[in-house]
Amino acid sequence: MQKRAPLVSRETLLPFILLTICFAAWGVAANMTDPLVKVFSKIFTMSSLQSALVQFAYYGAYFCLAIPAAFINKRFSYKTGVLTGLGCAAAGAFLFYPASQTMTYGFFLLALFVLAGGLSILETSANPYVMAMGCEQSATRRLNLAQAFNPVGTNLGVFLAATLILPNLNQASAEQRASMSAAELKSVIGAELDAVMVPYVGMAFVLVVVWIAIACIKTPVNESTEQRAENIQLGASLKRLMLNRHYRFGVLAQFFNVGAQTCVWTFTIQYAMAAIGGNEVDGGQVLQYSMIVFLVSRFVMTWLMQYLYPAKLLMIMSLIAAGLCIVMTQAPNMVGVVSLVAISACLSLMFPTIYGIALEGLGEDTKLGAAGLVMAILGGAILPLFQAAIIDSWSVIVSYVVPALCFLLVAGYGLFDIKNKASRTTTANSANSAPVTVK
Repeated sequence: MQKRAPLVSRETLLPFILLTICFAAWGVAANMTDPLVKVFSKIFTMSSLQSALVQFAYYGAYFCLAIPAAFINKRFSYKTGVLTGLGCAAAGAFLFYPASQTMTYGFFLLALFVLAGGLSILETSANPYVMAMGCEQSATRRLNLAQAFNPVGTNLGVFLAATLILPNLNQASAEQRASMSAAELKSVIGAELDAVMVPYVGMAFVLVVVWIAIACIKTPVNESTEQRAENIQLGASLKRLMLNRHYRFGVLAQFFNVGAQTCVWTFTIQYAMAAIGGNEVDGGQVLQYSMIVFLVSRFVMTWLMQYLYPAKLLMIMSLIAAGLCIVMTQAPNMVGVVSLVAISACLSLMFPTIYGIALEGLGEDTKLGAAGLVMAILGGAILPLFQAAIIDSWSVIVSYVVPALCFLLVAGYGLFDIKNKASRTTTANSANSAPVTVK
């Protein structure tokens, strides 16, 4: 029996560990940001649609910075991209301090944009970097292993929000805030925004430490990098990628996957409060349970991929997630809340699996292809706005039809890849069995 090659070699072990910290870092940022939609809605007395601009700024930055990240990776290296992303993310996190002092919503959106822009560069670089740390056959499993540590960050992010931000929200209603004097309202808002600022500035210091550690290690991957900007043939790469249906549909699937994930988690607190009552802290606990399920399921799904084709598992989990969303709309009680938490088990494999499947066989176009898949995170900026509009017009219960439709589209990509694989296998078998003419 042939011995299976290790997912990570001795030479790449330390860099791999440091990169998994990066995976956890953007998990902290993303899921510490999710509750901010509810937080800013309360602090600044805004509608759900207005407060959802938090996600628009955050995920919109991913869209804007992914192509520049591809240029950095192609012109220099994945390591340079990782360091650039970490530095930019740290700068954005530090901006939360002046934002808390000015007490303006726009400044917080700017800080989130800079933070997420850095994470976009980091993610565009780190994902293919991990895939390149070994043989191509195990790349998707290796990426799932690295991404399994992302939920460690998501859990930490929700924990920080639940312990440092949500308990420090003043329980005064919008009407009570409106009746306060200007000085009293300023004092209340200042204390709340200081609570928002503290965990982000703390994360900034951690990112600086990780930057120093990665800068000091040797790059373990031999990359073919272009030394002149004019050698980066963006047009040719884009044309090849656009003609590749498998990749193109993968980008669309990632768009709807990230949109669904963001919708599910962003409005978890509101759904829990509507379904079973309680306040923001109670809703934050439900979000924490979701993150724990997400964390455990990442490792379970990575193990299952040894026995089940990744696209098939993706299709099955997407269909289950869509069904759970429908249950939530029909049973807005404890059953709906349990279904909401269970969706995170389905979400756990989606991002890295779509990412790995879509990049298969791209060769020299992998770096630009990785940027396209990160740009697809734009779904997290756009789709929550639709859900927020439904919340303002109807209810948070009804709004979960949005992620349900997204999950069905993701399941469609899983089915497409299964059929595409069967077609490739048939073609390969036909070629191998064709008679050979000897001249």
